[in-house]
Amino acid sequence: MKHRNRYLALVAALLAVAGAAAAYVFTLRPPPEPVELSVYSWPNYIPEALFERFTEETGIEIALFTYDTNEELREALAAGALYDIALPSDFMVAELIEADLLLPLKREEMPNLAKIEAPHDDPVFDPGRRYSTPYLWGTIGFTYDAARTSEPLKESWSEFFEPRTELDGKVAALGDEIEVYSAAAYYLDIDRCTTDPDSARRILELLEAQKPHLAAYQSEGTIESMVTGEVILHHQWNGAAHRTRESLGTAVYVYPREGVTYWQDNFVIPAKATHPEPAMRFLNWMMQPENSAEASNFTGYMNAIAGSEEFLEPALLEDPAVNPPDEAMARLRPARRCSQEARSLRQEVWNRLLEGD
Repeated sequence: MKHRNRYLALVAALLAVAGAAAAYVFTLRPPPEPVELSVYSWPNYIPEALFERFTEETGIEIALFTYDTNEELREALAAGALYDIALPSDFMVAELIEADLLLPLKREEMPNLAKIEAPHDDPVFDPGRRYSTPYLWGTIGFTYDAARTSEPLKESWSEFFEPRTELDGKVAALGDEIEVYSAAAYYLDIDRCTTDPDSARRILELLEAQKPHLAAYQSEGTIESMVTGEVILHHQWNGAAHRTRESLGTAVYVYPREGVTYWQDNFVIPAKATHPEPAMRFLNWMMQPENSAEASNFTGYMNAIAGSEEFLEPALLEDPAVNPPDEAMARLRPARRCSQEARSLRQEVWNRLLEGD
């Protein structure tokens, strides 16, 4: 019996030593690798200070990768690129959803979704915001120098397409097929995604009648053209209008009553994301008003988060080109992805318009 007790005591001692050794070995194992989110974005579009603060608050590192076009983004995700977060434009969100390239959001983990303002809370490209959260948005109207017109211009595309005599030769259009065609469609009350040849012909006739009165079709240098006085009125993105006003205090941005396209860039989580849970945490964090405001202050474009106005720079908050007045909101039309037939018709109009240039 004594021998048996000694044996059991020895076994217990050995087990205790083994357990202690195992515990010791466990404590010597390296800690888990820190999470690093890979963010795929447009260049120079998210302030680095936001990434740094997110890391400070959460311990989650961020690695930034960039692309130049929505199509480049789509090709990367379709090829299986392992990004955790991407930043497509409105129409591309719809394409990515259709191609099953995005993860649905876990709404219960994202309380800041409730802060999204209308109409951005239920966009046509992602009804109910099941796959995306808003980042920044803007519009495409026109800007004019009020110091060089005899009276304030009407809030109508007529000032652009049928310029008054004092503006003749001093009006410039964006060199952008989609935006020029869309503006003409608004003015004529035609569906900008029309597949009707007669409607497209009417748009072409309007653009051909306007063409002799234009100084240029140009998307580059719109700010400089206004500031130097080369043109009095320019078809323009609102962010460029804001920067124009910084140098030309008499610049006025117009939301034509017939309709104004607004675009939006959005955060999404690719289907092959390596860290989907931390990615959703980042998306929710970016919808905090102070963080959204910092992005707006950095880029000059408005965000879609209620309460962010408290943190906006006064120059942004007070500029109606960036912060649309209430009466302008009803004029906004979301960007659309037209059918192939409609796109072909639009391209034919554009090519015919530019023939001989």
